[in-house]
Amino acid sequence: QVQLLESGGGSVQPGGSLRLSCAASGYLGSTHCMAWFRQYPEKERERVASIYIGSVGTYYTYYADSVKGRFTISQDSAKKTAFLQMNSLQPEDTATYYCAARPDRMCADGRSLYDYWGQGTQVTVSS
Repeated sequence: QVQLLESGGGSVQPGGSLRLSCAASGYLGSTHCMAWFRQYPEKERERVASIYIGSVGTYYTYYADSVKGRFTISQDSAKKTAFLQMNSLQPEDTATYYCAARPDRMCADGRSLYDYWGQGTQVTVSS
């Protein structure tokens, strides 16, 4: 069983930065995907960034067009914590952010394709 614990959300002014963390416990598999989704009120959860950790140290990242050049996803060397560095935040980035994990498989868009989820952390961008 995998558990995901997020931290790092909060309130920031436009143009500011936040760093989200997602600490995983349990076995993620020899390869895995960790992703960040966000959800606006009454909207579907959407993938904003993900990182696939493959064999032999390979990795692949994905970013939604709306966050390219502003957000950076990474994972620590122990492969247990994923980070989302968010820079140049704008009011439209205000949402609840969720970490998700997909052991032994590549990343994908659909919410239902992820096996494990964090509890969510609120990010508010406002002046």
